[in-house]
Amino acid sequence: MPLLKDILINVTTTEVLGTTQLEVSGICIDSRKAAPGSVFVAMKGTLVDGHQYISIAVAQGASVIVCETLPNDKADGVTYVKVKDSAIAAGEMAAAFYDYPAKEMVVIGVTGTNGKTTVTTLLYQLFTKLGYKCGLISTVQNFIGSVVETATHTTPDSISIQSLFARMRDAGCSHVFMEVSSHSIHQHRIQGIEFDGAVFTNITHDHLDYHKTFDEYIRVKKQLFDQLPATAFALTNIDDKRGAVMLQNTKAEQHTYSLRVPASIKGKVLENNLTGLVMVIDGHEAHLRMIGTFNAYNLLAVYGVAKFLEQDAIEVLAALSTLHGAPGRFETVASPVEKILGIVDYAHTPDALLNVLATIQQLRANDEQIITVVGCGGDRDRTKRPLMAQVAVDKSSKTILTSDNPRSENPEEILNEMETELTFAQKRKVLRISDRKEAIKTACALANPGDIVLVAGKGHETYQEIKGVRHHFDDREVLMEAFKILNK
Repeated sequence: MPLLKDILINVTTTEVLGTTQLEVSGICIDSRKAAPGSVFVAMKGTLVDGHQYISIAVAQGASVIVCETLPNDKADGVTYVKVKDSAIAAGEMAAAFYDYPAKEMVVIGVTGTNGKTTVTTLLYQLFTKLGYKCGLISTVQNFIGSVVETATHTTPDSISIQSLFARMRDAGCSHVFMEVSSHSIHQHRIQGIEFDGAVFTNITHDHLDYHKTFDEYIRVKKQLFDQLPATAFALTNIDDKRGAVMLQNTKAEQHTYSLRVPASIKGKVLENNLTGLVMVIDGHEAHLRMIGTFNAYNLLAVYGVAKFLEQDAIEVLAALSTLHGAPGRFETVASPVEKILGIVDYAHTPDALLNVLATIQQLRANDEQIITVVGCGGDRDRTKRPLMAQVAVDKSSKTILTSDNPRSENPEEILNEMETELTFAQKRKVLRISDRKEAIKTACALANPGDIVLVAGKGHETYQEIKGVRHHFDDREVLMEAFKILNK
């Protein structure tokens, strides 16, 4: 077990009461997980202040307390370490405790509003196919080689990340691909990780309930690139109007990807239909199974990462041509008899919804109806609610507004907010059905043979959160059930 003094090596301390010459058995930020010989880091969260639980951690046997404010009552035999920022300290301590596992692997971080899950999942699949043992940290699943673990957050807390990295290293992983959310950057969950490369996909309207302003949201995303070392690479979508901003101030080697303008990785879409994409990427023609312009960008980003990690271009494109996207991302479910196409997508921002609907419009053979089922999550960014409804109504033949994860909010009130900027004429194209299951079934019942039903917002999720309780709910299952009823 490491000594406390050794795991504090990169931590700026302002006061230490007690010895640092003691062995540390573990680090935690949850007082319930404190145990004899462990370090409890008291962190000030958005909802809870960990300083309130110092006495519980001590009672559980914690030998060390790391905090920003020292408690008035101090237990005998316990070392108290005062720091300026507990979140930063937790990341640095965890990295040292697990002996810096990230340094022994190639670690690539992917940030942006949309596309993070698809890009990281494709990178994991690609490099696995190329013969590497890989790790994946994503919204949907975490992988250690071929072993899957359920993901609870887009980016776990800093201690969990380092523990995950250590298990990946010990399992023989050479590459790790991870989603890096704006929350995780702001909350220093990636502290202590030295990235070998970072990718920026795009930035659109999201998380303003947390970041308050769009400028702040951009600034936080940019921090990932600002912190890259000179030995790393930074790859950005130059077609996004904030793409160039991400490269300002970075020490890393700078690269870009684009479908529109000259770039380090240049792409062109030759064909885009329900069978996939035909593209020219970096001068090579490729036939790819994924659908839509937004996936063309995702594929460019993946190819770029592989190129800058010195993989053979032809091998990369051959492998990419066999891959599918992440679960719940433009995932199709077809009605065998009625020939209705159901599409499940995680689109939960106005821009993502617009991209998906624009893709569907491009793929229509004739004038098939697009029937969109969409909602907005409760206790989240309320400013995007009317925008989501506006996009759905503008780009769909019919729209059904329904519940997403209402959480603590009244679903009907969320639907009221979604409708606030719709005109009387637009509302005539809208149905309100707050029961999501009934909304999906109704959409399928309204569809004619050949029509397309888009169920947006939840994607891969297999639950619906209502009043603090998660109930099993899978859009894909409901679609299949609805199609079976139609085909009886």
